[in-house]
Formats: sequence, C-alpha cells, structure tokens
Amino acid sequence: MTEEVVVLEPGDERAKKIAKAMASQTANDILSDLKEGPLSAAEIADHLSIPITTLKYHIENLADAGLIKIVRTKWSSKGREMKVYGLTDTLLIVAPQVKDIRSILLKYASLFGVVVFATVIAAVVMPMLMPPAPEPMPRMVAFNEGAPLGAAPKAGGEGFLGGVDTSVLAFFLGGSTVLLVLLVYEVYLYFTYYRRRKSRV
Repeated sequence: MTEEVVVLEPGDERAKKIAKAMASQTANDILSDLKEGPLSAAEIADHLSIPITTLKYHIENLADAGLIKIVRTKWSSKGREMKVYGLTDTLLIVAPQVKDIRSILLKYASLFGVVVFATVIAAVVMPMLMPPAPEPMPRMVAFNEGAPLGAAPKAGGEGFLGGVDTSVLAFFLGGSTVLLVLLVYEVYLYFTYYRRRKSRV
C-alpha cells in the first residue's frame, strides 16, 4: 500500500478540519483504538464506553479530515449492514508558510554563521581546558649514529588533525552536516508543497 504524503500549511482548509477533529480527547481515543485494526462504530463505542451518538459525531469529523475511512462493510447478527472504519495510510507534514526559497537559504546561511562562530570559540576555549601535555621522553643517541633514538614528537607535530584541533574539526563538520541535511529536507518540502498546491489550482 502506498502511503500518501500530505503537506499542510497552517491555516489551510484541511489543517482546520484536522484541528477540529483532533480537538477532543475522544477523537484521540478513537484513533488509538483503530491502531489495533478496523472496527465498526458499535465496537468502538463498546471499547470506549461512550454513546453511539457521540461516537458518530467524532467519526464524521475524523473522516471529513481524512484521518479515517470506511474500509469495508459487514452484517450484524440482526442482519443490519455495518460500516467498518480504519486509519488512512497518510503521512501528514505540517510545514511553516514559506514565501520563497530565498528565505530558506538566508535562514540556513545565518545558522551556518552561528556554527562557524561557535567553532572559533571552541578553538580558543578548549586548549585552556585541556590538561598540560606530558613531559617528553629523554633522547637517547646511538654510539655510531647521529639520529636520536626514542625521540619525543616535535612540539608542533600534532598538526590540525591532532589533539584539540580534532575535536574542533569534528564539531564544525558535525554541525555543518546537520544543517546541510535540514536544508535539503526543507527545500524538498518547499518544492513538494508548492508542486502539489500548483497541481490543485
């Protein structure tokens, strides 16, 4: 079964219907009950111990909002046709109203600036918090050779990928990666929403 993806913008008609349908705890209880599988109105009313008239009101709102649907009908022991309800296979995404793609790029550009600033601060502060480096091992010189044996690494040998610098680099790359993923996702939502909106016009 293919899941339908519906992108809602606050204030549009379907978002209002969903908000109305979900405003009651009874509606949430109905949805929770239907997670176990399709049920008739009588079965739901019996599980939740509520009047059938109250149940039908909430079922109508949930169906109108597209959250539940009639999956089949069956016959009761008295020979009456009964509707069986189930959850719709729909993924609802509530997206903030976006005017244009430029506003998305500007937002993430400013967030990237925050990451860069935080990285610079970390590069300055972290060396102050690190314990002092251990004393270098004494050098041992071979009798017939000019090269020292067991010489300690040079003071500047750690380079950009050693010690504190590695942590700072990991912080920068991690923050940048998260921002990139969020940017791609939000741009995808933007184009998905407006493509669907344009197709409905």
